Amino acid sequence: MRQVTLDIDVSDAAGSGEPLHTRVTVTLPEPDAVSSPPIACFGFPGGGYSRGYFHLDVPDAQQADTAGGQAAWHARRGWVFVACDHLCVGESSMPVELDDVSFEVMAAVNAATVERVTALLASGELDPGFPPLDGIVRIGIGQSMGGCLLIVQQGQHATFDGVGVLGYSAIHTVLALPPGTPPIAMPYLPRGTRFSLDVTLARAQENTGAELPAGAATAADLPFTTWGFHMDDEPQDIVIADMVDFPMRRRTSPWPSWASATLPPCSISMLSPGVVAPEAAMITAPVLVVAGERDVVPDPKAEPKAYQRSSDVTVVVWPNMAHMHNFASTRAGFWNRIHVWAEGIARQRA
Repeated sequence: MRQVTLDIDVSDAAGSGEPLHTRVTVTLPEPDAVSSPPIACFGFPGGGYSRGYFHLDVPDAQQADTAGGQAAWHARRGWVFVACDHLCVGESSMPVELDDVSFEVMAAVNAATVERVTALLASGELDPGFPPLDGIVRIGIGQSMGGCLLIVQQGQHATFDGVGVLGYSAIHTVLALPPGTPPIAMPYLPRGTRFSLDVTLARAQENTGAELPAGAATAADLPFTTWGFHMDDEPQDIVIADMVDFPMRRRTSPWPSWASATLPPCSISMLSPGVVAPEAAMITAPVLVVAGERDVVPDPKAEPKAYQRSSDVTVVVWPNMAHMHNFASTRAGFWNRIHVWAEGIARQRA
């Protein structure tokens, strides 16, 4: 098993007239262990997170089985796993005109990323020691914001043979709060709202205000929203590193390996009800909807209604898991559920 990091030229897909790229990390299985038919899984992270989310090592009792994170877990079982930074996220490009980066642009860019990586895998050009793959089954998974953008991408471009929408509601995504906490009055912003975020300073890693020097944060600094993001049995230092100063992470110490200090500005409307309803209704491929027992999907069993054209919608509520699935102590079982679901799609296609 080895990893290859690539910059994918998405200038044409973005349509802004400037050179732009997305960065991906491809985790390859051993050549003699590739699944049959070959499966390439493309993972898209949530807001405030980078592709490193899919490589996250959580130091707990599960670590022996989950070393290398979700990407390595699937690769050890024969998949190619492609962890992707969206445009405006992680180590991907930041366009000059941020107001022009719409849901449609994000979807087109991610679709172009998938097509290019697929072509490299099919031709054997991605890595000299890895054979060409024929008949690749493509699976897309997106967590939180990644699930939102995955729905748009699949509805508009039909990129994948199956999509896993993880911790996002195609009906209305609502933050999970501790019992007894008054709901947060989130603004309902129509898709296409033009609202520039000051992300350039964060991308340059400059200090823009409240500092959080390394080692200064404690559990007392955690926001009350932590309850919906992490379970109580997760390592406290990891939870602190993730949630204090989330999501913009404007701190002087290094960001966590799984984090992104930048967000696409269009993400401000992803919590509005029905914001991706047209694309969800257009999806014909199998859909896997997964929510943790504490998550942002108010009624998981209602989600199939959003995917009106898909005849195969599976809903799973995973135990002892909050919104940030790959931090949970039950993550290995969650990954196995995704793996079994996608293997079924591959066999059906074959």
